Amino acid sequence: MNSPVDFKNVSTVGFESSPVAEKLAGLRANEARYFMKKYKHEFIVIPADESRETLDYVNRILKVERDIEFSARPLETSNFQVENIRWAYVFYEDGLSVNVLYTVDDPKKRAVGFKLSEGMEVPKELNGKFKFARQKSILAGTIRGSYFVIKGEY
Repeated sequence: MNSPVDFKNVSTVGFESSPVAEKLAGLRANEARYFMKKYKHEFIVIPADESRETLDYVNRILKVERDIEFSARPLETSNFQVENIRWAYVFYEDGLSVNVLYTVDDPKKRAVGFKLSEGMEVPKELNGKFKFARQKSILAGTIRGSYFVIKGEY
């Protein structure tokens, strides 16, 4: 079932099994607030077990571009296009959020972003491969983030 994310009343629904459920829910709400403020777009999430296509898309890019396969269980996804940018998100049980930013008309503006919820360790699949910058969020606490540029066509 599709669910719009409320960034005013943060809810852990969908993330109950996560050891960092509140911070992960805050991270999801932070993303929802960004898209509403910047694009007037409502951020909708889908349970991961109902969104195989989005999971396959993100997993394919991670595998082909950087040989990354996460062991954490995906809980929710989001997949949409605003303006000329296609976005895909996967929120994982361990507190990781992966997003793919893919401009449809500019191959130089394509990237995969990683955001770590406050309280989680850097996943072993990313440890030592990326440097993480810190960002403060009222909704999510301290978010650590990193990214890489996509070189291929997807």
